[in-house]
Amino acid sequence: MKQTINESDFRTAFARMDRADQFSYDGLTSLFDYLEEMEEETGEQIELDVIALCCEYTEYENLEAFWADYDKDEYPDFDAIRDVTTVIENSTESFIIQQF
Repeated sequence: MKQTINESDFRTAFARMDRADQFSYDGLTSLFDYLEEMEEETGEQIELDVIALCCEYTEYENLEAFWADYDKDEYPDFDAIRDVTTVIENSTESFIIQQF
């Protein structure tokens, strides 16, 4: 059984799972938009699994925060990061990566 959700439902699902702070407001918007685009491109529906999304995607405030977890010399910019994983940019300086 599938259910179509909007962005508000998406946010509510994170709140119900005590994961409302896992991503910023802009981050959740960007992640929702990205997942909707994936559905449109592939023609396949994505099951909303909040815990799986929290494990699969990580938001960073900026590149400096990213470099705290990853080598700056290996990933000096977004292009280098995009070579190994998906980068979802937000309307702010923050961005989300798919874990690699």
